[in-house]
Amino acid sequence: MIELDQELAELMSAVFVEHRRKRSTAPDRTTVPTWDLALWEQLDEVGLARLTGSEASGGSGATWFAAAELLDAAARFGVPTPVVEHDLLAGWLLEEAALPVDDARRSACVTDEHGIARGVGWASGAEKLVVAWPHAGGHQVADVDIADVDVTAGVNMAGEPRDVVAVAVDRLTGVDVPPGVIDRFGLRGALARAVQSCGALDGAVTLSVSHASAREQFGRPLARFQAVAALVADAAAEAALARAATEAALAAAVHSEWSAPNLAFLIAVARSCAGRATSTVVRNAHQVHGALGTTQEHGLHEFTLPALAWCSEFGSVHAWEQRITDAAVDAGADGLWPLIVG
Repeated sequence: MIELDQELAELMSAVFVEHRRKRSTAPDRTTVPTWDLALWEQLDEVGLARLTGSEASGGSGATWFAAAELLDAAARFGVPTPVVEHDLLAGWLLEEAALPVDDARRSACVTDEHGIARGVGWASGAEKLVVAWPHAGGHQVADVDIADVDVTAGVNMAGEPRDVVAVAVDRLTGVDVPPGVIDRFGLRGALARAVQSCGALDGAVTLSVSHASAREQFGRPLARFQAVAALVADAAAEAALARAATEAALAAAVHSEWSAPNLAFLIAVARSCAGRATSTVVRNAHQVHGALGTTQEHGLHEFTLPALAWCSEFGSVHAWEQRITDAAVDAGADGLWPLIVG
């Protein structure tokens, strides 16, 4: 997306293209695995499973720009992966808590005071769970074997694992972390979902362009009908706006090392734009495809359903737009422009 080595981007695309090719010939290509171990092994072999982990802890030492390209590519090719949970959340949280990191598959969550966390991504397929919980006015973090956690399996709208986790936090021995770490945990998850949404929206737009160009009605391609062309153009414009807002937030996060004073505002804008773009792109893409796009065999749902699901994860569109409103009101007339430009 930004400042990325072209060879690395091509490697990422090649991995997901090959995965889609293999999946297309599988007996039941519509099944979403809990954790695709074959794909995960491949990602691990080429250093993509813990792309942003420090080299000292066994990671690849890459920046969030590279991670964003990885997430974008996976979403653009319709390949579900637990990279967000394993690398950007669990691995990062362990390093922030100065806890050891090994090769185990991980997810991460922040529980309430009762040790409950809902909508935890990919927990049911993980080997360990990095848990943060309230403690003495702050938070503690521990790396817990999944066998010691009560996991109730669930899925989001796209069929991706989103589980309910129950942890006996009173029996855990944790490490204290500063309050800012838990705040950044939420911001990292929210920005990651915005990046994934951009990839999925681009995938839906690409399919719509291809379908409108190839499908003929009344002796001419659908793209030659003004109403259809307008649907595709609106979808493409909204997807581009979401990407611009997301890349602005991503650049601010990376260049400031997640310390920019207006970072939460920029991420809120990215999530708002991505959420509203999703509504337009999903509606228009399905209108362009007609009944064909609603079938399980067609690939459109591999982009539209994840985009819709990700809108409500790590904060709903309404919640992020409320944060924009609150930040704008607090900034006042004199502080609004500096808030926007940082």
